[in-house]
Amino acid sequence: MRNVLAGEWMKAWTGRTWSVLAATGVFMSLLTCFGYASQGDEGIALGRTTAAAVTDDMAQAWMMTFLMSAVFGGLVVTREYASGAVARSVLLSGGRTRLLSAKALVATAAGLLNGLLAAGLAVLCSLTIPGHFGYGADWSGHTTRIVLGVVAVNAIAAPWGAFLGWIIRGQLATVVTVIALTLLVEPGLQEIAPKAAAYLPTIAMSSVYLDGKPELLSVPLALLVLAGWLAAAAATARHLLLSRDVI
Repeated sequence: MRNVLAGEWMKAWTGRTWSVLAATGVFMSLLTCFGYASQGDEGIALGRTTAAAVTDDMAQAWMMTFLMSAVFGGLVVTREYASGAVARSVLLSGGRTRLLSAKALVATAAGLLNGLLAAGLAVLCSLTIPGHFGYGADWSGHTTRIVLGVVAVNAIAAPWGAFLGWIIRGQLATVVTVIALTLLVEPGLQEIAPKAAAYLPTIAMSSVYLDGKPELLSVPLALLVLAGWLAAAAATARHLLLSRDVI
């Protein structure tokens, strides 16, 4: 299995897919972070918010990177279907289940790296940017837990994307599905039925990075729900991989 993991790791880093997606996530998060910081000056002066709340918002802005982790996980799988290399990968890995497991582990590791990058930048930006707008950051234990949540959801989103890739197979269809679920479908369902939607993957992830909405699950329950979604997606992906032709 070690050789399979090493091979899949090398394939995952071939090209600039991760760096492009990571840069996109950083850009989106940085814009949002600056927005919170620039509005925080006026809000603090008027008594509408506090430096601690603005610092939390700035750290939480980096949660957007988990979308890029999910997309990367999907691409780790589907680009082999797009290139026609998946059958060869199955043969070289020694079986379909071994390949599925290896890609899930590699995607998780890449997602964790993305999360650590986001965490480092969240700390740096949250502590330094407020000074450019005339006030100081107020870092707390709650802010630290937000940043740890950002790391966690990145590590969870990547294998989620990979399992969706095995289920859907198509590169474009997987990317569109991941983005649509994350930005449109699940937030839309949250507006309609917030308590039920709390059990959806994207909404459960918002519990982990402490989004703060009253209808969200507790962090332990959200992590349990996410584990259930991953297990269900993994079982579905494995069943379809074993029951369908790989080409």
